[in-house]
Amino acid sequence: MAATITRKSTKPPLLKIHFLSHGTLQSRDLQASRRFYEEVLGLEVIQHAPIAMTIRHGSNHTYVVVLTNHPKEMHILNHNGLDVGSEAEVRTAYELLCSVEQEYGLRKISKPGRLHGYDAFMFQDMDGNWWEILANQPGGYSGLFDDPANDLGNRADAGA
Repeated sequence: MAATITRKSTKPPLLKIHFLSHGTLQSRDLQASRRFYEEVLGLEVIQHAPIAMTIRHGSNHTYVVVLTNHPKEMHILNHNGLDVGSEAEVRTAYELLCSVEQEYGLRKISKPGRLHGYDAFMFQDMDGNWWEILANQPGGYSGLFDDPANDLGNRADAGA
């Protein structure tokens, strides 16, 4: 697979979507997952079905967490980003997660470092889901949309 710059489409979208509303995570044990989401990550949680709950924090975007008998481990590239306010907060989050690693069944925790331009680290929860804690710009990656020059697909030579 070769890296390439994609060409921005000129066609209008077929669908009239209102907003990107949710993603899906797997859980081996909803009670243990809920405890982790509330006690460690500070997320809002509601259980709306016997086999599912929904989590969110700071926006209307949600994840539906579904009880799965044989969950597949998430690939690290499909991780979920959790923004903190500073590089010091990244280091503090790392230390805190290391201190509760066994209590909450965390599988892997990488050391903090520079990831794609930001101070960050990755960790895998008890359900095999990957998370990234990072000191991102205010508003996260959504700020990239503020300047059309950030889209390489706007370049005349895109996809050439």
